[in-house]
Amino acid sequence: MRVLLVSTYELGHQPLHLASPAARLIREGHDVKCLDLAVEEWDEPGFQTAGAVAFSVPMHTAMRLAVQAASRLRSTRPDLPIAFYGLYAAIGADRTVGRLADCLIVGEYEDELAAWVAGLGQPGEVHSGTVRVDLGPKSFSPPARHLLPGLEHYARLEIEGEARLAGYVEASHGCRHRCRHCPIPAVYDGRYRVTGLDNVLADIAALVGLGARHITFGDPDFLNAPRYAMDVLREANSGFPELTFDLTVKVEHILDHRDLWPEAARRNVVFVVSAFETTNNHVLEVLDKGHNVTDMAEAAGVMRQAGIQVRPSWMPFTPLTDPRDPGEIFDFLIDLDLLATVDPVQLSIRLLIPDGSLILDSEMAPYIEEYDADALTYRWRARDSLVDDLQRSLAHIAEIGGIDQQETVLEMWTRVRPGSPAPVWSETRPTRLTESWFCCAEPTSQQLLRVGPK
Repeated sequence: MRVLLVSTYELGHQPLHLASPAARLIREGHDVKCLDLAVEEWDEPGFQTAGAVAFSVPMHTAMRLAVQAASRLRSTRPDLPIAFYGLYAAIGADRTVGRLADCLIVGEYEDELAAWVAGLGQPGEVHSGTVRVDLGPKSFSPPARHLLPGLEHYARLEIEGEARLAGYVEASHGCRHRCRHCPIPAVYDGRYRVTGLDNVLADIAALVGLGARHITFGDPDFLNAPRYAMDVLREANSGFPELTFDLTVKVEHILDHRDLWPEAARRNVVFVVSAFETTNNHVLEVLDKGHNVTDMAEAAGVMRQAGIQVRPSWMPFTPLTDPRDPGEIFDFLIDLDLLATVDPVQLSIRLLIPDGSLILDSEMAPYIEEYDADALTYRWRARDSLVDDLQRSLAHIAEIGGIDQQETVLEMWTRVRPGSPAPVWSETRPTRLTESWFCCAEPTSQQLLRVGPK
């Protein structure tokens, strides 16, 4: 069968969640094509000749865009079998299943996706209106990178005045932790699955062959299984000593495994993303983050001592946010000389509360309102209305901001601390990827236009 796999957004990197299932479907004998609407135009002939279409939805932004794209596709091919697969596939199921998608596949999706495609060719097989969840351990094949646009179309690593082609891999899925605001616990419930050392190394080799000089490990937390993770890093560094790497790691794991960071630096880890979220200790406790502001400062110091840049991610706006909190985040960044490490969109992120979120059973519940089926999140109001006004203002600045990150952040400062002198910008050049959007951000108007009806 001719299967078209479609990605709408994967944080600016070449979509692993097309290449990985594509390899599986090819192995099963299907004719597979891939389309990345983040960098490619709508392929009307490709949609018209496909026997089935599956949209990859690993995050909120991708799901929002996929809903719009599937609606456009349904208008021209109402009987075409369509599936959504990935972490967000079942979000808003009552709006999507049976109307936009025949099948929603959540968790470790490859087996179920292959079974769905195989079933389409069986006489009498019913494929409409199903939700499939699979969280069992799997074995994987190296992703089919040759079906994707080249790395030159995606985010690059900016380091020491140079822009390097970058690749993205995942050594694991799921997470052992249950942070309340994160969508992963609602699906994996503390489960953690490895993709396998040999598979990861083969994928890195393929990316190097495509020109990659930097690799992002996109695991929700790279140190969920420290021994395995370090084996992956050591082998990757030994096999490709010229590569640099970045990781995502919880604050508590940075501190619990502080002995690993000098080696990680020697293995060419150049920066670590860590979800600091807020400087409000009470909100951190409600979110069940497992750290406080003192821990965040200590983690930044551990990274600095090892020679690795830390790039905190933030979620400043929740129902319990105090109007002073955004300013205190700025103070924290300035005091620790981290202001240059933050992407502007991070300072405007508003908590998303999808179906099944653990936030629904928390101290934030009294401020949560009706479910917005279009936005795929519960609406909420802040305890203080000034918080909502400030969030809207900062989100607008982040979306219209140009390529000058410093200028955009400083404009945000004027909204957070009106009349205060502008902070002095560090002379340290941050090491960063050129894609600054965020998995829990709302789609921009430009993103929606790329996938919506013409």
